[in-house]
Amino acid sequence: MRSTTESLSPTRVKLTIEVPFDEFKTNLDQAYKTIGAQIQVPGFRKGKVPAAIVDQRIGRTVVLDEAVNSALPDWYRQAIEETELQPLGQPEIDLTKFVDGEDIEITAELDVRPELTLPDLSSISVSVPDAEVTEDDVTEQIDALRERFATTTDVERPAADGDAITIDLVAKDADGSAIEGAEANGMPYTVGSGVLLEGLDENVTGLSAGEETTFSTELVGGELKGTPVEVSVKVVEVKERHLPELDEEFVQTASEFDTIDEFTADVRERLTRGKRMEQANEARDLVLDEVIGAVEAPLPETLVTEELGARREQVEQQLAQAGLTMEGYLENEEQTPEEFEAELERRTRDSIVAQFVLDQVVKDGEIGIEDAELSQHIIQRAQQSGQDPNAYVQHIMEHNHVPEMVSEVLRGKALASLVEGATVTDESGNDLRLSELRGDGTYEDEDAGTDTDES
Repeated sequence: MRSTTESLSPTRVKLTIEVPFDEFKTNLDQAYKTIGAQIQVPGFRKGKVPAAIVDQRIGRTVVLDEAVNSALPDWYRQAIEETELQPLGQPEIDLTKFVDGEDIEITAELDVRPELTLPDLSSISVSVPDAEVTEDDVTEQIDALRERFATTTDVERPAADGDAITIDLVAKDADGSAIEGAEANGMPYTVGSGVLLEGLDENVTGLSAGEETTFSTELVGGELKGTPVEVSVKVVEVKERHLPELDEEFVQTASEFDTIDEFTADVRERLTRGKRMEQANEARDLVLDEVIGAVEAPLPETLVTEELGARREQVEQQLAQAGLTMEGYLENEEQTPEEFEAELERRTRDSIVAQFVLDQVVKDGEIGIEDAELSQHIIQRAQQSGQDPNAYVQHIMEHNHVPEMVSEVLRGKALASLVEGATVTDESGNDLRLSELRGDGTYEDEDAGTDTDES
């Protein structure tokens, strides 16, 4: 078998496959066996019908068609491997020459990944915010933990900011009818949190248990967002919240540390690690955006159309699961349908180019993957999905998702290599060694020589 290619465009190739008839005989013999096993001829055992009898009963043309149809997938796969093409989507295959006893010729037109010329990474420079942790950041984190250990006591006074109250409320439309889904009884609420309805905090402040009031506002979520309503709210119970003092007793209860200084230092270190991870994530996004902007990447329009349709369907499914309509979503986002489609297409095209870029980096850098890396990635995906790792592995094996997992790891490593090759600084002008950022958010010492997981 011989395969040749002809470039029709930067993203489309014509593949010609020529198969000598002698090589086809094996497929032809198998076709005779297959068809012979399906027919019954007096005097012959099933499956042992001679080829000449099959030709008489069925016709040689049927056998030839069976043979070539069964052989085509293997011929195409072998040709793809020989020519090292990277197909995108399904090919358009045409049997251009097929005469009994003569060499066979097949042509296939297919979309392929374009060959990209990547920019000089040393010329790419991006800046990310400083990984600065302020005293306010530390205090806010500690206060959030204190909130989790807060206690309450009943009080016989009007509700004030910070109190834990219980309320009954109902929202009514202009006709005075209660709106479905906009009413609740015995609902806990923290005065001043501002998480429900505009005007609620102001109207419950000053009310004692058993008192109620009515105020006008607008709904803030769902399909009825922005709808003017009259809200009747009754305070059922008022409790004062007490935060524990920041002392050694609290530290020993809420953490593994014995002293306030140890606890505060750990909070600061964890916040710093988080800031550094944010730096790394933003740097990766910025560097990839810079590379995408510098690359000429022609895209197969069929691929764009398919991916655009898939993403649009995904958005619609997510909205349906949230009980929203596309019209409501667009109104909430203050977008027109045309703006939504334009943004969706831009993101789709950028995503495809990003995949092409990372796959090119994998190819150019001959980046490989170890079994341990793949296993770790699969376990992480299982944890993210909340599934049992063994069940998750069984699922991806049964549905042949392993190649997708491999691609994710390779692209992650490719993205890390892009960031390593670029210049990344913070707003203060400090060079960041993101290649030495470990998974826990800390930086390795330059002379440590420890390998890092950058996927």
